[in-house]
Amino acid sequence: MSSLHHRHLAVSPDWLALYYRHPLEITHGEGRHVWDADGNRYLDFFGGILTTMTAHALPEVTKAVTEQAGRIIHSSTLYLNRPMVELAERVVSLSGIPDARVFFTTSGTEANDTALLLATAYRRSNQILAMRNSYHGRSFSAVSITGNHAWSPTALSPLQTLYVHGGVRDRGPYAHLGDAEFIAACVADLEDLLGHTRDAAALIAEPIQGVGGFTSPPDGLYAAFREVLDRHGILWISDEVQTGWGRTGEHFWGWQAHAENGPPDIVTFAKGIGNGMSIGGVIARADVMNCLDANSISTFGGSPVTMAAGLANLSYLLEHDLQGNARRVGGLLTERLRAIAAGSESVREVRGRGLMIGIELVKPGTDEANPEAASAVLEAAREGGLLIGKGGGHNTSVLRIAPPLSLSVAEAEEGAAILADVLRAAG
Repeated sequence: MSSLHHRHLAVSPDWLALYYRHPLEITHGEGRHVWDADGNRYLDFFGGILTTMTAHALPEVTKAVTEQAGRIIHSSTLYLNRPMVELAERVVSLSGIPDARVFFTTSGTEANDTALLLATAYRRSNQILAMRNSYHGRSFSAVSITGNHAWSPTALSPLQTLYVHGGVRDRGPYAHLGDAEFIAACVADLEDLLGHTRDAAALIAEPIQGVGGFTSPPDGLYAAFREVLDRHGILWISDEVQTGWGRTGEHFWGWQAHAENGPPDIVTFAKGIGNGMSIGGVIARADVMNCLDANSISTFGGSPVTMAAGLANLSYLLEHDLQGNARRVGGLLTERLRAIAAGSESVREVRGRGLMIGIELVKPGTDEANPEAASAVLEAAREGGLLIGKGGGHNTSVLRIAPPLSLSVAEAEEGAAILADVLRAAG
C-alpha cells in the first residue's frame, strides 16, 4: 500500500471508494492522456467520470481560468457577475426551452436538488416519478429518487418517489417487445400508476442512464410520456448531467431524441461544461424558475472563475464541432467494439451513442451479470495503459467508456485494441 493510500484510508470515509487494487494518483494530463505519480501514461476513456469533456489541460480553458483568477476569484450571486451572465446567455440560446432562465450550482447533485425544489414548489406536491435503474446524485433528495440500490444508502426520503418502467431497454418485463410495443407498454404502465396516486410534481429522467450502465429507452419514449404528463400537469425534468453538450453525437441534449412533443420543462446539467471545474446548473422556463416565494442564492454557484472556464470550454466545443467528432469517432469506436464483442461469450451487449458507450459483461453462456469480470477487465485495461469506468443496475457489470470529445480516430483504435486484448483474456 502506498503512503498516500494509507493516509487516504486514515482520514476518509469507508464508503469513499477508489478504483483499482492499487489506487492511482493522477498527477497531470494533456489532451486525451493522463500520467500517474510513477510516471505511467494512460489513454483516458473515462474523463473523470465524463467531466473532462474537451481535453485535459486545454489551453483555452487554463488561460481563461488563470486570467480570471488574476482579477477576482469570488463575489457570490449577490453582485452582478459578467462571466455568469455571458455563460447563462449562451446556455439559454442552446437550451431549446422558450423564455428560459438559468441558475448555476456547483454540481449535478445540487442541480437536481434545485430542480426538485422548483418542481415541488411549483406543483405544491412532494411526489416524484423517477426511472428504475436511475442515478441523480448523492444529496438526501437526490438519493431518494435514485432507482439503483448500489447508490441509495438510505430508504428515508423527503419525497414520495414512484418508479416507472422504460429506462432499461433490454432487461425487465418489456424487454422482449419491439420498440413501438415497448413504448406503448411503458406508457400504459405510467397511465396505470397515475391512476393510483395523488398529483405528482414531476418526472425526472436521464435520457441515457449514466451510472446505470449507459442504457436507454427507444427514441420517443419520453415524448410519449410527455403526452400523459401534460394531461396531468406534471413537469418533465431531463437530467443531462452526463448526456448534455453533444456527448451523444446525434444530439446536443439527450432529450432531443424525445423531442416530438416539445422540450422538457426543466433541464439539469453539470460535469462536462466545466471541463473539470465545478459547474452545475438548472435551465427552466421562466414561470417554473420564478415560482419560489422566498430568497435564494448560491455562494459558490456561478463563481467568476468557473464561469470563465465554462465559457471558454463551450466556445471551444462549438467552434471545433466536438459534437460532430463524438458522432463520427464514437460511431467508429462502437463498431470496432461490437466486432470485438462478437467473438466473446462474456459480452452481452455493446450499447450507447457517440462517445458514451457501455459494454455489458455476463458469465459466459448465460444472461447473468458478471461484476467480477468487469472489475478484472478494469484492472487489466489499466495495466494496458487505458482508463475506463464501470457501472450497471442490479450488479456493476458494465464497462463505461466516455473519453473527451476531442478523441482522435487513432486514439479510438488504440483504446479498442487494448480492450480487445483484455476482453479476449476475460473469455
